[in-house]
Amino acid sequence: MEDFFQQFMAAVGFRTSGPMNLRFIIQPLIALVFSVLDGIRDAKAGRHLYLLSLIREPANRKKYALEGWRSIGKVFIIAIILDFIFQILFMHQFNPIGILIAGILLAVIPYMLLRGPVNFIAGRIINRNKKKDND
Repeated sequence: MEDFFQQFMAAVGFRTSGPMNLRFIIQPLIALVFSVLDGIRDAKAGRHLYLLSLIREPANRKKYALEGWRSIGKVFIIAIILDFIFQILFMHQFNPIGILIAGILLAVIPYMLLRGPVNFIAGRIINRNKKKDND
C-alpha cells in the first residue's frame, strides 16, 4: 500500500509539470463555472447550501446528488478520459484508481466546495436587492 502512495505522488508530480498539465487549470475552472451557475440557481430558489443539504436532508439527498451529478458529471468524465489518455501515452501504464482520484480532485471536489459559498454570496446579494426594491 505504501508503494502505491509513493507511485501515485510521483505520478501527480509528473502530471502537474509534464505534458497535458493545462488540464489541472482548465478542469477546475470548468467545475467552478458549473458550481457558480448552480449556486446562483440555488440562491434564486431559496435553497440551503448544497453540501449541507446533502448531509442534513436525507429525504432530498438523492435528488440533490443527481442534480449535482448532471452538472459536474461531464467534467468528471472528461477528467477521467484525459487522465486515461495521459497514463497510456506518457506513463505507459493504466492505473484505474489514479484515474478516479484525478477525476475527483479536478472536478468533483472543486464543484462541491464552491457551490455552497456561491449560493451564500448570491443569496446575500439577492436579499439585499429585494430589500432595496421594497424600500
